[in-house]
Amino acid sequence: NAQPMGFWSPHSLTRDARRHGVEVAMPCINRSRALASLFSAASSTSGLALRLGLSSVRGVGRDLAERIEAAQPFSDMEDLVRRVQGLDTARIEALATAGAFEIFGSQRRDALWAAGAVAQSRPNRLQGITVGASAPVLPGMEPIEQAVADLWATGMSPDGHPTIFVRQQLRALGVFTAEELPSLGDVSTVFVAGVVTHRQRPMTAGGATFINLEDETGLVNVVCSKGCWQRFRPVARDATALLVRGKLQRVEGVVNIVAEHLSPLAVPVGAGSRDFR
Repeated sequence: NAQPMGFWSPHSLTRDARRHGVEVAMPCINRSRALASLFSAASSTSGLALRLGLSSVRGVGRDLAERIEAAQPFSDMEDLVRRVQGLDTARIEALATAGAFEIFGSQRRDALWAAGAVAQSRPNRLQGITVGASAPVLPGMEPIEQAVADLWATGMSPDGHPTIFVRQQLRALGVFTAEELPSLGDVSTVFVAGVVTHRQRPMTAGGATFINLEDETGLVNVVCSKGCWQRFRPVARDATALLVRGKLQRVEGVVNIVAEHLSPLAVPVGAGSRDFR
């Protein structure tokens, strides 16, 4: 609820929560509050889980989310539009993309199909005469499509990370996950890969740039010397995700990869990095 708060993106925070066994649920039009909240979950060791707020959905904002919360519950998408002002087609489509209407038994594609039709409904029009809201039989979203939808609609995908969908190819290249790095034995040169979350170049680092990568298992610290940065500058500076070859370094229990070669990594979708000087 404190976002934007600086260093870590909402996606990194929710992914880290999932890695630590915390259930994170996407927004729900009847169960979500305006802001993120806790709810009872028998599947959690603490008995509680986190549900994302309606204000986290693209274009919704806190004011509209609070009006939706005040009017809950809704019987269907048309009921929502009739009772809450300010819901245009774009906002309804964003809620549909985030899966907020799944509580009505609608898959995301079904809800997207209906969005334009229900957006025409208003309190001064007869209820139940909306035309075109019933979708034909549409295929459900594949996991990769759902992850892309989550990231587009909310900037977060608790159960889907871009590297999950290219892990088979990365394995074939000998790429280690963040989770595997601490247990590696006498290995000097390693390959790692992930989405770039941060680039930092502190004034005291002698020109070195520190790049943080994230895969589906955790975070990887990459140290890029001044010379390495210059050799691979366009890739190091602009790539959304990276494949890195480098030396494995352990310093006081912290694992770093000292980069020797950087390549762009093609992933289905990636969030923007947060870069600091």
